[in-house]
Amino acid sequence: MADDLHAVARFLFEAGALKQNRRTGWWMAGVRDPETVAEHAWRTSLIASIIAQLEGADPARAALMAVWHDSQETRTGDVNYLGRKYAPSPDPQAVTADQTVDMPEGLASAVRAWVGEYEAKESPEAVCARDADKLECLLQGLEYLSQGYENAQRWVDNSRSRLVTETGKRLADELLNQGSLDWLRAALGEKP
Repeated sequence: MADDLHAVARFLFEAGALKQNRRTGWWMAGVRDPETVAEHAWRTSLIASIIAQLEGADPARAALMAVWHDSQETRTGDVNYLGRKYAPSPDPQAVTADQTVDMPEGLASAVRAWVGEYEAKESPEAVCARDADKLECLLQGLEYLSQGYENAQRWVDNSRSRLVTETGKRLADELLNQGSLDWLRAALGEKP
């Protein structure tokens, strides 16, 4: 059994690289120290569970796909939209297959299936997870705007225009109508 988990343990170290990998598109907006891929994936997973629950899909499955949606970036880095103009995007399913090649087959096939479902964009859970990815970018953009990075507005607008689910669109509208510290004021019982 220990030999079966050798590749899994190796992958867990590899996944830790996502805590260091920065989301590179934000550098174009002038953000000096942008969020990491891991930070993005965590909040995307949380948002995916919320959207899925409100859309009548399976929140755990949507969150699971969101957790894995950028896991390939340990090997490819975060290639932003401008970079994709000059170099084709790596196939996430091929990268995942390579990452899981030596893992126990039951685990490897499950991980490949989760990534494949996300990339297929067909199941309600995949649609919710993909909307969560866009909504997290919009939310991060709003936070950067509140920190004075006015070029982040482009990411906010682009992310809003790509939302598909009604819940995602409604959440975006709510986020656009709130300040990034409104949650703190409410928690402290302060009046708006």
